[in-house]
Amino acid sequence: MRDDLRAVYAFCRATDDLGDEGEATPAERLQALDAWEEDLLRAFGGEPRDPRLRALAVAAGRRRLEPDPFLHLIEANRMDQRRSRWDTYAQLLEYCRHSAAPVGRMVLDVIGHRDAWRRNMSDATCIGLQLVNFWQDVRRDLDDRDRIYLPREDMDRFGVDEEHLRLPAATRAVRELIAFEVGRAREWLALGAPLPRFVGPRYRLDLRMFTAGGLALCDAIDRAGGDTIARRPAPGRLGRARIAAGALARLARPASGGLEGPG
Repeated sequence: MRDDLRAVYAFCRATDDLGDEGEATPAERLQALDAWEEDLLRAFGGEPRDPRLRALAVAAGRRRLEPDPFLHLIEANRMDQRRSRWDTYAQLLEYCRHSAAPVGRMVLDVIGHRDAWRRNMSDATCIGLQLVNFWQDVRRDLDDRDRIYLPREDMDRFGVDEEHLRLPAATRAVRELIAFEVGRAREWLALGAPLPRFVGPRYRLDLRMFTAGGLALCDAIDRAGGDTIARRPAPGRLGRARIAAGALARLARPASGGLEGPG
């Protein structure tokens, strides 16, 4: 199991590295992603050249993995080369469904859950985590990558433009916008929160930690008053300890009724 999860992680890490290669142009990154996709397809029907994909081919055979989530992640990195701004929230969610949700599905497939019911909760968790990471890194993404994930329609609604995001600290309008977006991330995390109750015991703590970490980051941004411009909020060492303690405590509680798994 660990070997197969490592193979999935190696694929995800390599794909993101190709999409973020600092010295390459967008055209060169697209070319590299195309070649990576070709080799990925060999892992599902031939002999891939890259040793990381050869390890993935072993995992795919052992766990009956399908190529779609892996292809979606590659496509997300292509999207990164083609655009750095998002007009609507719907467009941003479509990006998240390519860049975040597939990773959760890969993990579920490895541990043997392929039903739509669990996948939907996994998608919600992954989308919530990606969104709150976007809102944590508003200034960093702009300064380091010239990317703005805040949808233009939301920026217009709150009276925020790009120059506001370049100021030393967040204005009131920016704070209100970030608080609004963090609320959306919380909603996604809440939708996915029941998932740990419906996987094997050995995986429950890990999944609870993902949700707890995302909610703790939401809390950290809220404590900063929505100002992710002046500094990058984070739970901190004590906050991480509380996340772990809370996840362990919830794991020890008997499950309450109200939700049932798929038939």
